Formats: sequence, C-alpha cells, structure tokens
Amino acid sequence: MSWFQFGIKDFIDILLVTILMYQVQKSLRSSGSKTLFYGLLAFLVISMVVSFLKMRLLGSILDFVSTGGVVLVVILFQDDIKRFLTLLGSRGRWSHLFKVFLKGADNNTQVTAEIAAITLACLNMSRKKSGALIVIKQKDGLEQYEHTGERIDAAVNARLIENIFFKNSPLHDGAMIISGKRIVSAGSILPVSHSSEIPKEMGLRHRSGLGMATATDAKVIIISEERGKISIAHKGVLTPNISTEDLQKFLQQK
Repeated sequence: MSWFQFGIKDFIDILLVTILMYQVQKSLRSSGSKTLFYGLLAFLVISMVVSFLKMRLLGSILDFVSTGGVVLVVILFQDDIKRFLTLLGSRGRWSHLFKVFLKGADNNTQVTAEIAAITLACLNMSRKKSGALIVIKQKDGLEQYEHTGERIDAAVNARLIENIFFKNSPLHDGAMIISGKRIVSAGSILPVSHSSEIPKEMGLRHRSGLGMATATDAKVIIISEERGKISIAHKGVLTPNISTEDLQKFLQQK
C-alpha cells in the first residue's frame, strides 16, 4: 500500500485490526495475561518493521521462531482463546451490533418492579453486611451455570433474595442467577477470574463476579460480607464501592 493511496478498504482494514487487538487485549487483561499480550504485540510490530525494511536475515529468524510460536501461543492462551471465540460467536454481541446500526441504541431506562426489588434487597444486605453474588442474564445463555446450583424458578422478590443470602442459608455462598422476571437458580458456581488487577482485599466473590462478567455479557452484583460494600461487574470490568443509586442506573442500562 502506498502512503499516498489510502482508500476505504484500508480504513476498514485498520479499523477491524484495531477492534480485534482491543478485544484480545481486554480478554487477556482480565485473565492476568497482560504482560504476555504486550510481548506478543511487540513481536508482531518487530516482524512488520522487518518485513517493511526487507531485512532478510532477521526476517528468516523471525519466520523460524513464529512457526513454532503458533503452537506455543495456543498452549499458553488456550483458555483465553476459548473465551475470545465465545465472545466472537455470541449471538447477543452481534444482535446488539445490528441494533445499533439498524435501529439505534435502546434508551429505555424504565425502573421495573424487578430492578426495584433487586436494588432494595442489595441496600438491605449492604446495611446488614450480608455477602451476596447476583447474576442478571442479558443475551448470552447461562444454562451451564444454572445447572450447577439449585433450581428456584420464583418471581424476583426483595425478601426472597435476602433470605437466600442470609448467613445461615445453605445457598448463601453461591451465586443467584436472575433471568427476566424470574430467579432461576441459587447456589450456582461461577468461573473465577485470575486477574492480578483485583485488589487484594477482595475475595472469591469478587473474582467469581468478574470471571462471570468476562465469560458472558451478564450483569453481576457483588456485596462484600466483610465491608458491606456493593460492587458491580460487566463486560470484563469490575467497579467497586458504588451507591444504590448507581446500582439502579446500572440495572436500568440496556
């Protein structure tokens, strides 16, 4: 490509590569593999420079290294590759993309009875310092996680949520999964994030919440049993110590 001939195909090419690299970096960052990602990125940049300058000797060495490097990358990043391909193939991600282009973003911010019930329950549990882990289904299917807990299938109710996460309840250590207007399961087991960016004072609940928010598009609420603080996780990002007003806004967002 000539530097003086920049067309629409070149723009699309650069845009897609940028999106791809961002998604890969985001996935690896949440799993604690950020340093390895930057190492691979540096190797890619060096390879491009060598190719552009037509450095034959160094190019042949890099070609030899990259041949075996593909197998090494698959071994090192097998869990991250699986997570990224799941993200790429998610029906919810593509339907949201088409919605943005064809219909525009959905700005419906109505406070439903379910949102009010969840917010009230979280407020009460935060005051009582009752630990809780609540997963709210979005587009991605959560059946594999629902089956690890006890089937509930009950209407979303603040008092029921509080009772399930009561300290003496047999289900309080696991996660509650909510789909639409129903509490689907409780005591469910979630994937654990190994990200090094999670503060040390946060325990298994927060790591499980971030792990779920990384593996799926679900919205996750975490309440600390030690401090009574409310945290949220969504799209691979953990936001600690939020107010109940911010929690309600988070639940309203589409």
